[in-house]
Amino acid sequence: MNALVLGAEGQLGTELSRRLPGAAALIGAPIDDADVVDAIFADRVPEVVFNCAAYNAVDGAEAERELAFASNERGPTVLAEAARRYGARLVHFSTNFVFDGALDRPYVEGDEPAPLSVYAASKLAGERGVLATAPDALVIRTAALYGGPRGFPHRIVEQALSSRPLRVVCDQRVNPTYARDLADVAMKLAAAGVSGIVHAVNHGCCGWDEFARAVLAEAGIDRGVEPVATGAYPAAARRPLNGCLASNRIEPLRPWREALREALTPAVDP
Repeated sequence: MNALVLGAEGQLGTELSRRLPGAAALIGAPIDDADVVDAIFADRVPEVVFNCAAYNAVDGAEAERELAFASNERGPTVLAEAARRYGARLVHFSTNFVFDGALDRPYVEGDEPAPLSVYAASKLAGERGVLATAPDALVIRTAALYGGPRGFPHRIVEQALSSRPLRVVCDQRVNPTYARDLADVAMKLAAAGVSGIVHAVNHGCCGWDEFARAVLAEAGIDRGVEPVATGAYPAAARRPLNGCLASNRIEPLRPWREALREALTPAVDP
């Protein structure tokens, strides 16, 4: 497909760019600038646009509200307008943080969002801006995304191989989601013309501490993980304790532990 990947430097953008070798992969483009975006579309004339660009500093957004909304609301809305005018399909990525985590089950697409933080509010506003501007766009919510050397598993491995203690939050539950799997399903959904909101995560939920233990087990590293409550790490932004997603629209991706095993196999040599 004639594709454009925005935010190509990130974990997901990197995987999409690898799978779409002919795609235009852009880094750092100011997508909230309508003139810049129009020039990009006029030059590339993409059929499909994957927007992986975002302001992801969850705590930083509390002090940088304007920047968060510029990147997470205005930028995606500008992209949606350009996609509508140029006849391109927009695939925009969002987050489990749009929910407050109060339910006792995984959240599905029809559940009512209730953001707890500026970051979460900006991402929800971006979803709504995209779909109000381009109703045929696809918004994919995901959770606990990882991939590449900057992801959670590799950071845990690095810390385990050092002398630093491993203290990991235990009361926030998520679906660890491999960027490679998310890229694959995003391409399939885009090719199938799916629109609206879809939840796409690897199957199964766990606490971050369980995720860390699984990382160490798959890596063959014998280190303990100390579980700690969220309150042990004071943060500017509130996080949902239940960040688990499920879908009423697509089949779940493969189990998260299976994906983690693949993610670590070629990279870890303890």
